[in-house]
Amino acid sequence: MTTPLSTVSALRETHVGLVVLTGDRALKTKKPVRTAFCDFSTPALRRAAIAREHLLNSRLAPDVYLGTAELAGAGCAEPVLVMRRMPEDARLSTLVRRGADLTEPLREIARRMAAFHTTAERAPAITSEGSRDALLGRWHRSLDELESFRDAPLQGGDLDRVRDLVDRFLHGRGPLFARRAAESRIVDGHGDLLADDVFCLADGPRLLDCLDFDDRLRFVDALDDLCFLAMDLEHLGAPEAADLLLDDYCEFSADPAPTALRHHYVAYRAMVRAKVDCLRLAQTADPADAEAARAHLALALDHLGRGEPRLALVGGLPGTGKSTVAGDLTDLTGAVLLSSDRVRKEQAGMTPTDPAGAPFGRGLYDAEHTAALYTELLDRAELLLGQGESVVLDASWTDAHWRERAAEVAARTSSRLLQFVCTAPVEQLGRRILTRRHPVSDATPGIALAMADAAAPWPEAVEISTTELPSVCAGRARRVWDAR
Repeated sequence: MTTPLSTVSALRETHVGLVVLTGDRALKTKKPVRTAFCDFSTPALRRAAIAREHLLNSRLAPDVYLGTAELAGAGCAEPVLVMRRMPEDARLSTLVRRGADLTEPLREIARRMAAFHTTAERAPAITSEGSRDALLGRWHRSLDELESFRDAPLQGGDLDRVRDLVDRFLHGRGPLFARRAAESRIVDGHGDLLADDVFCLADGPRLLDCLDFDDRLRFVDALDDLCFLAMDLEHLGAPEAADLLLDDYCEFSADPAPTALRHHYVAYRAMVRAKVDCLRLAQTADPADAEAARAHLALALDHLGRGEPRLALVGGLPGTGKSTVAGDLTDLTGAVLLSSDRVRKEQAGMTPTDPAGAPFGRGLYDAEHTAALYTELLDRAELLLGQGESVVLDASWTDAHWRERAAEVAARTSSRLLQFVCTAPVEQLGRRILTRRHPVSDATPGIALAMADAAAPWPEAVEISTTELPSVCAGRARRVWDAR
């Protein structure tokens, strides 16, 4: 079929295509361009691209992608994709800007994407594109392409910081990406899910315009697929909606992904958009594109920093409140808490509250048991850090040797090491120890004094005085945790 240009009611332009709106139809065509990532320079190439786009998008919205045709005018015929025209007021980006309640629409989008990913194609070639090395390669290619925009409009220092954080995260997370592959979480996905291309209709969402010009860029971790839309929602000023979308998706897909992986994929998608903004800027010289590129780069940096795995040592003498600080910090950050008192009893086959009191340096607290305890704590921490989890280790940490071992674990897993030492006046220590309710620790005031005499200096640690309210102490630790 052909469509005369005289019936056109509006035109929409992207950096590689045009959309013609006519009646109840939208006709999409490719620009005759050749870029680093696509070639639409001839009618034959554009015709093949249109057919491929129809096939791929029919997976998610078959009632929207109706077929192919030709747009006729001035003695030429351009291949086009014929689509059902979507109502503008149902566009997700429009709803976000309007401040609409997105709870149910986002839940339906998450449900639809989880179902789509369940049946999406999987194959060894697809899985390989979700590996750590493949992801690192995509990051580096994007960053290399952005070098020509260093300092205009982007800040070169920001690009360097992104590269450093990416390399650190991926270097230390080999076990996480191996597990994702083993769980078959790498799929032939959508690849370009943006709020402008999602329509929330009464009978459910329509998810349009998947990535069609390079199959390998569509072969992604299913969570990565959703993080594109989460990133876009945050860029539009709706971070709570982004979190809600990912929470719902992980519920429907039964995905236990660590928070750090969410942050990393959101950052990656923000960098992809920064690159698109820069490419568009090169075409248009529009200051709005420059501002969008800077905003997307800032978003990538923020999530890379938030997603950096941390190993936090929370130490101090008995009675200083270190376990309270460690527990509160864990609650605030979502990290995994490992407690020396509990692991020590576990190793001995005891319950946490079983008494195991002994003189200082004897029984379960002698050198042999203590070495086994710290070795176990650090072994567990290393496994968790490799899986992208942050870890808080609650122990006395009075021996510099074990602090050095912890630093080695942080270095091996490219994780950020945080060190806290809790303190309190001596007169408070005994009172707190004696008035504990249901204590897990076996320490006595005398043991606390003996530990103080044997403790090695800890100048690297941030001191937290627990004479203040627990919320104040935890808040100080959280500020150190969040500091870039």
